[in-house]
Amino acid sequence: MSKKVLAKGFAGILAAGVALVPMMASAGELVIESWRNDDSDIWNEKIIPAFNEKHPDIKVMFKPIPPTEYNASLNAKLAGGTAGDLITCRPFDASLELYKQGDLAALDDLPGMDSFSDVAKSAWQTDDGSATFCVPMASVIHGYIYNKDAFEEVGVEVPKTSAEFYAALDKFKEDGSYIPMAMGTADQWEAATMGFQNIGPNYWKGEEGRKALIDGSQKFTDAPYVATFTELASWAQYLPDGFEAISYPDAQNLFSLGRAAIYPAGSWDISLFNSQADFAFGGFPPPPAAAGDTCYISDHTDIALGLNTASENAEEARIFLEWMTGSEFATLYSNALPGFFSLSSHAVEIADPVANEFVSWRQDCESTIRNSYQILSRGTPNLENELWNLSAQVINGTITAEEAAKTAEDGLKQWYAPHQ
Repeated sequence: MSKKVLAKGFAGILAAGVALVPMMASAGELVIESWRNDDSDIWNEKIIPAFNEKHPDIKVMFKPIPPTEYNASLNAKLAGGTAGDLITCRPFDASLELYKQGDLAALDDLPGMDSFSDVAKSAWQTDDGSATFCVPMASVIHGYIYNKDAFEEVGVEVPKTSAEFYAALDKFKEDGSYIPMAMGTADQWEAATMGFQNIGPNYWKGEEGRKALIDGSQKFTDAPYVATFTELASWAQYLPDGFEAISYPDAQNLFSLGRAAIYPAGSWDISLFNSQADFAFGGFPPPPAAAGDTCYISDHTDIALGLNTASENAEEARIFLEWMTGSEFATLYSNALPGFFSLSSHAVEIADPVANEFVSWRQDCESTIRNSYQILSRGTPNLENELWNLSAQVINGTITAEEAAKTAEDGLKQWYAPHQ
């Protein structure tokens, strides 16, 4: 234990006259704070042992917190001086606020940071790009997962265009053996995340449209966004009966039980279906309007790791972070968690066939991120939450595409100058 930590401990005894005050990990012992409480085994059995092969003297502990409690718990720990050395970073504003508060260290000088593109780092940078404060770990990709047995049985080919996609849905609906598409709107977020943000980039041309919303040169009332809501409304006829009451886990179960042909997906669903589905499944990207058109995918920056500025073990923490920038971690993480794809420039071979399908789309399609995440959800109303509600209502048929687009734009006008 370092002299500095011991001094803090004895100071606490003298000041309070009671037991030692809470302290951070001792020198050489790193604590990782994370909201990913579902992958503890992977960290403890694969990632940390791989790091310790190179650095046996640095002990690492992975300490997850339930996702819904993470932000509040982490902020309380940081305020109380008890947070771990390494902080798992959510994309954009939540982590940017921690940096602005002085809780996360700038990492631009960390060896290996040049392994990440500007797009990969954008979720963990200041708005002007002058400082990067987390090492990017992985993104998730949106698209569709399909039941190969159902496609073969009903005689449907994997669609390459939007017209072919809806022809396939019509064929499944007419056949009646399978629910054409497994999704509900009860939880709302999936309507936006696997619906609006899945099909929308083909309309607003990915990064071009996303940046145009930020600078105000495009509005939600413009044609690409109305068209996205219009297409989303058409999904209602292909969803399960009573879809308005179907939750996200319900929809996962419908697909994994083999009752549905297509599942609007995030790549994070791959691991679940690997463990639960007893049929072959594959993936395809959101089809563009016509063959030969540029296709766009939501390749969303999802998770990163940063350095707590109050860490007593900054030197060891930087060693761990530098190791994370290398090809070994990229390959290990991408294969340990199929559907979470390394954001580094290192070539990574992915063993899982469906995850490999998803990541292969990067070669053929232009990548973008969800258009509500950077800057546009900082005010009230929060755009991300607005899109959840509006996307669900559009599918439910309680509002029109034009009404949804106007509501989203009116919300931005209330607080965001470029839209006023």
